[in-house]
Amino acid sequence: MRAAQLKTVLPRELLASVVVFLVALPLCMGIAIASGLPPAKGLITGIVGGLVVGWLAGSPLQVSGPAAGLAVLVFELVRQHGVAMLGPILLLAGFLQLVAGRLKLGCWFRVTAPAVVYGMLAGIGVLIVLSQVHVMLDATPKPSGLDNLTAFPAAVALALPSFGWQAGLLGLGTIAVMWLWEKLRPHSLRFIPGALLGVGLATAASLLMALPVKRVEVPANLAEAIDWLKPADLLSLADPTLLIAAFAVAFIASAETLLSAAAVDRMHSGHRSDFDRELSAQGVGNMLCGLLGALPMTGVIVRSSANVQAGATTRYSTIFHGLWLLAFVLLLSSVLQSIPVASLAGVLVYTGFKLVDVKAFRGLGRYGRMPMFTYAATALAIIFTDLLTGVLIGFGLTLAKLAWKASRLKISLIDLPQDGEMELRLVGAATFLKVPALTQVLGSIPAGVMVHVPLNNLSYIDHACLELLEEWGRANAAKGSRLQIEARGLKRRLEGRLRTNTGVGAAG
Repeated sequence: MRAAQLKTVLPRELLASVVVFLVALPLCMGIAIASGLPPAKGLITGIVGGLVVGWLAGSPLQVSGPAAGLAVLVFELVRQHGVAMLGPILLLAGFLQLVAGRLKLGCWFRVTAPAVVYGMLAGIGVLIVLSQVHVMLDATPKPSGLDNLTAFPAAVALALPSFGWQAGLLGLGTIAVMWLWEKLRPHSLRFIPGALLGVGLATAASLLMALPVKRVEVPANLAEAIDWLKPADLLSLADPTLLIAAFAVAFIASAETLLSAAAVDRMHSGHRSDFDRELSAQGVGNMLCGLLGALPMTGVIVRSSANVQAGATTRYSTIFHGLWLLAFVLLLSSVLQSIPVASLAGVLVYTGFKLVDVKAFRGLGRYGRMPMFTYAATALAIIFTDLLTGVLIGFGLTLAKLAWKASRLKISLIDLPQDGEMELRLVGAATFLKVPALTQVLGSIPAGVMVHVPLNNLSYIDHACLELLEEWGRANAAKGSRLQIEARGLKRRLEGRLRTNTGVGAAG
């Protein structure tokens, strides 16, 4: 960019970056807490997402950082394998993203059925709410969503005689401020994020009343929060469960990033996203986060939309927001240490509710009941089992629907005006799954009949069905029957060449 152009856009980019920084600050810390890690880990990821990924990104207006969509998966990984294993998992996940970007596979990550993606986000949102309501009471969340749900009455009972109820009021107050600000904020102040306002008021109230609640723990020196990856930890990647976890992180982070990038493109008329470059940039960012022992990152829609709405037109806004995060942590860490943990939990509870997108669920109804069922099944499976199982169930249902659609075949036996001639009409896809039904219809054809089999109504026919037709023609030739396959368009519907045998004719 030329110096004259830079002078023109720089003031606008600086203002937009401040807005994004104010949105990102509470989210980075809150998502880290929801992931079972110190807030500083989320801030490190936000800084890397701004300074490094912002510079390399293929979607210049998209903001990268820790995502609520991965909080549940990270919490589960840390609980099962420990914090030390998060580094190797992220290093491998980032490498997979980098390779996928270099191989130009970005578009394939967007093939994921929307019902699965929305269902995944809804399930994650419910799990975040169930875990963070415990954090709002200054209590420790349980390992699973069901445990958090069943333990909630006991947590409330314990909070009443202790100081937990005061923390709960701060969390509820934060949620109320965010909701009211979203509904009632003046147009001239729309750039002020509700999360920052809610956390700021809750912090001020807790300090004025000297409430004895848990507060954010941030090291005075950011280097203390960095847990460098140890080479010996890389040997743990031989464990199949860690390999599966790395693939899961890579896939979910990539899908969320590219879906977010596509959404950002719809918000502005400027430079379009290069999905392969964006995927490579995310890979570099996650590899760095793995080396530093931080949280995984994705492109995030809330911060990205704030960036666009604030008037950003170049990647400088994203880069500057990372710089502000770094400066704030280095120079004003004491301010962060005043923030009540319950208030950040309130931000995450509000975010979790927003992830359960009822409008998206209703919108899926336009495409039939199956997408709505897939959405619900994916979300419920995530809540009652785990994230990976839920996503696999969603994919399984999608593939099952495709298989059912692909195997639909309408078989009709029609008498033609000419004596002794019939038509075997096949409409749909003739696969091996329909061999029994086709056999039954062929068995009902009387002897001495000329049977025409047009293929123009078929989207596909496999070898099993074709060989069944040919075999019937050969077997019934002695009875005076003849079968003629009218093969116009057959080459487009069948891999291989049509064989012509005794008693079987092929018309082309």
